[in-house]
Amino acid sequence: MLKKNKQSFCISHVFYVTLRVKRIIYAYKTMNLIEINSLSHPGVEAFSSLTEAQLRNRLEPKKGIFIAESPKVIHVALNAGYTPLAILCEQRHIEGDAATVINRCGDIPVYTGSRELLAQLTGYQLTRGVLCAMRRKAPKTVEDVCKNASRVVVIDGVVDTTNIGAIFRSSAALGIDSVLLTPNSCDPLNRRAIRVSMGSVFLVPWTWIHEPISSLRAMGFKTVAMALTDNSVPLDDEKLKCEPRLAIIMGTEGDGLPHEHICDADYVVRIPMSHGVDSLNVAAASAVAFWELRTNKLQQNHP
Repeated sequence: MLKKNKQSFCISHVFYVTLRVKRIIYAYKTMNLIEINSLSHPGVEAFSSLTEAQLRNRLEPKKGIFIAESPKVIHVALNAGYTPLAILCEQRHIEGDAATVINRCGDIPVYTGSRELLAQLTGYQLTRGVLCAMRRKAPKTVEDVCKNASRVVVIDGVVDTTNIGAIFRSSAALGIDSVLLTPNSCDPLNRRAIRVSMGSVFLVPWTWIHEPISSLRAMGFKTVAMALTDNSVPLDDEKLKCEPRLAIIMGTEGDGLPHEHICDADYVVRIPMSHGVDSLNVAAASAVAFWELRTNKLQQNHP
């Protein structure tokens, strides 16, 4: 009986391996695989020589692209409806971590090469061995983004990509319905911002706000300026939690919010702190504020 079971196992294992090999061969035949051995190979400019500003294409936003890194983040972008244009992948990951990404992306160019070559091309080792160039979506209006929102964050003048990514990740996790950015803030679809956010930039609706922040009052929002002033109220003030619609304004890493934004806000709010510490990094402060000002719906999900 034991011998028979061993034979059955061997037959099953051989069948599994044969099926896997056939699938790999089929995948190689159907994918548009392009092996590169030079940094000047045509078609890889988006991954190497184009700047973030060129990728964004401010003059024609509909033609702009961005770079998503790692299979997990690329899957989040695909689930959100973004269109893939090309893939850059280490050879060893074509059959591994990148396989499901490649299968989902259809007949687009898949550029591949050695780990050392691709590190020279991009300037750093690839996270999980794969990058994907994707088409940007048409920008949304503030009205569309805020239509059904009760909690929004306004990012004013934050230029650090790591902080932008962290704020988006906290927004997605802690119940912020949408994100508005002033034009002097960092682009959320910057490669590093996307990576730090773990794809959260694809989960939370966002857009640029060109009108004064006070214009949000016309949609029923009360504005909350996060700043240290003599008349600021603690973040846990009960009046804040009773507001049905709040726009939480987060300022720059160094100078904080402009004086006019603070003066014009409905509330000026501070985070109570100990040991003489006067402030937190904007990403950390945003997470604290989002949690404390969360809506009742999120409170029920996180007792």
